Amino acid sequence: MEAVDSHVLEKWWEKWIKNNDKQAANELINHYMYLVQFHVERIASYIPENFDKNDLKSLGLMGLFDALNKFDPDRNLKFDTYATFRIRGTIMDGLRKEDWLPRSLREQTKKIEQVTEELEQRLMRTPTSTEIAKELGKAPEEIETIVSNSLFANVISIDSAYKSQESEELTELISHIEDEDTLTPDEFALTEERKAELAEGIKQLNKNEQLVISLFYQEELTLTEIGDVLDLTTSRISQIHKRAIFKLRSILSKLST
Repeated sequence: MEAVDSHVLEKWWEKWIKNNDKQAANELINHYMYLVQFHVERIASYIPENFDKNDLKSLGLMGLFDALNKFDPDRNLKFDTYATFRIRGTIMDGLRKEDWLPRSLREQTKKIEQVTEELEQRLMRTPTSTEIAKELGKAPEEIETIVSNSLFANVISIDSAYKSQESEELTELISHIEDEDTLTPDEFALTEERKAELAEGIKQLNKNEQLVISLFYQEELTLTEIGDVLDLTTSRISQIHKRAIFKLRSILSKLST
């Protein structure tokens, strides 16, 4: 994204808000396209590689257009924040409608869960992806990919409880998010316990896995950006990410029992 002078940006907003100037709208869309690209890259890292990124980009662009049309500059909310909710929400809605996780993949997920339970009883410990793969006649990387995809499907399912609202309602929600996010003592204790479990789980990952998890979830870099930092291909970073998620799921499951 090229740097844009703040005065130029203000003029674009003024022309769009006051005159509904289409050229100004195009300039604003181009300026904020980095938000679309960011969410496309992050969400694409969770879903099957055969899902066309251009479809995600189209959904994200629809969300950006929607945000531009419904944004109220008089409210105490940055457009970047508002647009982020709209872009991500539109992509998630699109994925739900598309039913992007094929039936065959859902069946494979169930099979992996069954085999995992059987191996846990037999081995008296959490099985590795290699052990699960051997039992199913698949490659460990394929098992890790399926598990990663199924986890994101759960995220989308949970997210459906918070479908897109009208801009006024959403803005009101965001404006009061700190008050609404206050935890009860029990919720706080449970959250702290999960954080401790997650921290313990991350310690059991290898150095590269820890680094990828940190850069992806804490620093909010895309897989491509992480690849640039570590001088590895995006494909390799994706493999490390999926393997780390698989390990964390197994570790957390064990810690919770």
